[in-house]
Amino acid sequence: MATKRETVLQALFTLLSGLSGPTVLRNGNLPERIPAGGMIILRDGDPGEPEVLMSPPEYVYEHRADADVLVDAATPAARDTIFDSIMLAIGNAISTDRTLGGLCDYAETAAPVPVDLIVEGAPGFKAATLPIILHYGTPDPLS
Repeated sequence: MATKRETVLQALFTLLSGLSGPTVLRNGNLPERIPAGGMIILRDGDPGEPEVLMSPPEYVYEHRADADVLVDAATPAARDTIFDSIMLAIGNAISTDRTLGGLCDYAETAAPVPVDLIVEGAPGFKAATLPIILHYGTPDPLS
């Protein structure tokens, strides 16, 4: 049986994997080439310190997972278009199923944090880390 944390992260990965266009990995390494449709690398992130409720015990987390969104295209305009469509798709997918099929209390995104990736000889990448906050509770921090 998987932990609540793993169950929620797997549900988020499944949701992101259903997007049309980008390749989606979980905790993967940056590949040599970014696919034409872009790439999302879901990082498990940090569950943070829980709020502890007593009787019965409940550990309530605001778990920050990170989705690294990467785009490589020949022109800045093409990169911007693909990048924007991926961000919009992620936002729409999460807003459509905020509980990830009933596995968490609420999922939300924060503003993307730009990442500078400069590769010698390459025309340029567009990348950002998109924080995804997962609100859930569990009776034990290790379950």
